[in-house]
Amino acid sequence: MGLNPIAIEHKYSKTGGSVRVILYSKPGCHLCEGLQEKLGQIQTLAIELEIRDIASNSEWFNAYQYEIPVLFVELPNGAIAPVPRPSPRATVPQIEQALRKVATGL
Repeated sequence: MGLNPIAIEHKYSKTGGSVRVILYSKPGCHLCEGLQEKLGQIQTLAIELEIRDIASNSEWFNAYQYEIPVLFVELPNGAIAPVPRPSPRATVPQIEQALRKVATGL
């Protein structure tokens, strides 16, 4: 599924070795904004968050227009793995656990 980081709207990382997380989103998506806020609250897992605006790329738009927010984690071998969609009610620790599970395979 060759994802191509063409449009990076926002990017931030926390100190230390980090897990690269890709969030497909679009302006005005309240579920996306809520998930982004929770990702920013993760304290025990260093993440580098890349937000991809699906409105900026027709391939992303066609793939995710009815699915956002969509999360992926970049694995150590460079592959991109999907993260199961968290419930809007998921807590920060639950989201962190899901990211860890995909990133480490544990």
